[in-house]
Amino acid sequence: MTVEPFRAISVSRLAHQLKSEGRSIIHMEFGQPSTGAPAAAIARAHQVLDQDAMGYWESPDLCARIARLYDERYGVAVSPERIVLTNGASPALVLALSMRFRPRDRIALARPGYVAYRNTLRALHLEPVEIACGPETRFQLTAAQLEALEPAPAGVIIASPANPTGTIIPDEELAAIAAVCRARNIAIISDEIYHGLSYVGPTPSMLQFAPDAIIINSFSKYWSMAGWRLGWLLVPEAEIDAARARIGNMFLTPPSLSQHAGLVAMDQTDELEGHIQTYARNRALMLEALPALGLKKIAPPDGAFYIWADIGHLTNDSMAFCQQLLRDTGVATAPGVDFDPVEGHHYIRFSFAVSTPEVQEALARITPWFAARAERP
Repeated sequence: MTVEPFRAISVSRLAHQLKSEGRSIIHMEFGQPSTGAPAAAIARAHQVLDQDAMGYWESPDLCARIARLYDERYGVAVSPERIVLTNGASPALVLALSMRFRPRDRIALARPGYVAYRNTLRALHLEPVEIACGPETRFQLTAAQLEALEPAPAGVIIASPANPTGTIIPDEELAAIAAVCRARNIAIISDEIYHGLSYVGPTPSMLQFAPDAIIINSFSKYWSMAGWRLGWLLVPEAEIDAARARIGNMFLTPPSLSQHAGLVAMDQTDELEGHIQTYARNRALMLEALPALGLKKIAPPDGAFYIWADIGHLTNDSMAFCQQLLRDTGVATAPGVDFDPVEGHHYIRFSFAVSTPEVQEALARITPWFAARAERP
């Protein structure tokens, strides 16, 4: 199957080219925190570099700490043996799909959705079954949509909070989805990489409703450690051996240095919650400013750090639109076609995971740019 490119990477490449030419660039194209790892985690990394030659290793202490996180956040008891450490969420997705499904299996997912879901499925010779999800379902899959699929897919990928929309699936809908999947024998993969980043209250884990779900998470978002390439896969006990066999052959172990730092990062709550306060301010600034620019159709950004905005009154070519916006203003955004190959031609995604001054400057730059386009016939 054809694997499409991640077009936001092309936008980012252009942004870095313009920066090398002396342009001032504000990066709102990628979903990565502009803050670094917690200070104590960085200090621990310096200490380890001086004391440990390091090598292939999986930290039992980190696995135990992650298992404890599920009890603290969700009230779910998890054995540390079920935690498989990975080089970020992307390899965790590959592991989950390859261990649970066979080539040509059909996997349901929401459209819009994270570009790598669709493309990783295709790369593994699985068939993505994209379900159109618009404002009427808050851009999220529902139990009713899964119930209506014929034949039933082999699996479903759930993401809450979602990328690119930031929408969160309510507890009762997660429970309904879990019930449909049990009744129809649909395996659940739940991407919970944005957990901890919510503006509307606690985010439930699919594990609370489907104990046999496979859970993906990462240190990249809440813990602000995208460049450290550290994540995990939580698997049912019956699939521990299958997961470890695959990661041993395909990826070995995540970086030892990252594991040392990640263990410390997990207890830096005050610093990490401070990042969320920044995101909340940025979100409020964006939600106040964008409607005045003509961007009035916006997905509810319950969590994560994204704004998914309809630009259909201005263009039906989101890639060209993002490139021109970048060239004219120095503000890099992500083209909607990455996340939705059907409707995404008239959407863009803003990431507000940058600093508040950068959000303010970005809005100052794009306001006249959008105003000029609104005035055109």
